[in-house]
Amino acid sequence: MRLSNNLMYQNSVNKILEGQQGVANAQERVTTGKKYLSTSESPSAYSQAALYTNKIQTNEQYTKNINQLNGRLETEESILQSINTTIQAAQELTIRAGSGAMSDDDLKSIASELSELQKSLVSLMNSQSEDGKYIFSGYQDTTQTYSFNSNTGQYDYQGDQGQHSVTIAQGVNVKSSDNGFSAFENVNARLNVVDNEGTVTGSITAQSTVYVKNQADFDKFHKANFDLDPTATAADNSFQVELVAGVNSGDPDTYVINDGYGNPVTPAVTGEFTGEPIEYAGMEFKLEGTAPGTFEFELEAPHKENVLNTMQNLIISLNSSLAGDELNDALADGLDQLQSASEQVVFTQASLGARMNLVESVTDSNSAIDINNKSSKSNLVEVDMAEAISDLTRHETALQASQATFGRLANLTLFDYL
Repeated sequence: MRLSNNLMYQNSVNKILEGQQGVANAQERVTTGKKYLSTSESPSAYSQAALYTNKIQTNEQYTKNINQLNGRLETEESILQSINTTIQAAQELTIRAGSGAMSDDDLKSIASELSELQKSLVSLMNSQSEDGKYIFSGYQDTTQTYSFNSNTGQYDYQGDQGQHSVTIAQGVNVKSSDNGFSAFENVNARLNVVDNEGTVTGSITAQSTVYVKNQADFDKFHKANFDLDPTATAADNSFQVELVAGVNSGDPDTYVINDGYGNPVTPAVTGEFTGEPIEYAGMEFKLEGTAPGTFEFELEAPHKENVLNTMQNLIISLNSSLAGDELNDALADGLDQLQSASEQVVFTQASLGARMNLVESVTDSNSAIDINNKSSKSNLVEVDMAEAISDLTRHETALQASQATFGRLANLTLFDYL
């Protein structure tokens, strides 16, 4: 077949243009790092890469959530530690107040110290996050957590029982805060009797009293005998110490413990009454007067008390010049409830620590998943740089060969063969 000069020229030009396009494409792959320069080159690879891109972007958001969550949890941990330290300082002051060697002025001085600790606690329990939200108010985080009610003389919780949560991985939500209800309100108050002076009949005088002296024994008695049924009456949760006169002249008076309806408890509890205090179920009865008569007392219903009100009651008691059993009972209330408040804070700290451990574990897992996603995406659409450079060199060599060949063909004439 004969080849005209025009055809030879056109073929050479086409080869040069193809070589230039090959060099341009290879150079662009090296520059951009892309394996494919258009979606049409590999639609399936681009489709799979898009899925990995979505996963990578989602993981980036999880990372931002984790960083935010860590900041909140670390802030709360620091605050709870400060709260517990303050409560322990209040416990030490309460123990000192019960040493028995304190004058009224000494007790008032301790009350003043407790008042300063209380102010510190109010500030800590009303702590706010970096965006101005109250940390311990639950979902009501724009409302101050605790405020003083001048009508009742007590501190009221203003939040709710909600807990915000943050998503840190698919299907993994972590609580980002603790509400004040669970951390500070859910604290058992000391179990006690309703009125230390009780109700007297017969020859027993109104100066008679009952005080809890052994809390552990009384707690067992209270838990075993208090009727939690909402329909229970006062008599259902009351007991009596009845003094019975001796039958014959010279016979000693005796006492018997009855329920609120005047029936002896089972098993029966009785003994000789000599005027000395009577001890029963962790309680000490100091009965004034003679037989016959009864001293009736009612068990106080179990309830909760936040640490601010516990300290408020302590401060009032220490400033009221109480002494003897009254002072000891007030201090026992405070000490028992401060201990319970501290334990509840520690429990909250433990829950917080468990969440922080979970966040750390999920962070490691997210990091591993992110590496796998990026690697898979890279294999699909990112160029192997060594291969790309080699390909560029190959195209450049081919182009140079085409250009050199074209130059030689362009110079050929018939006279070269004559």
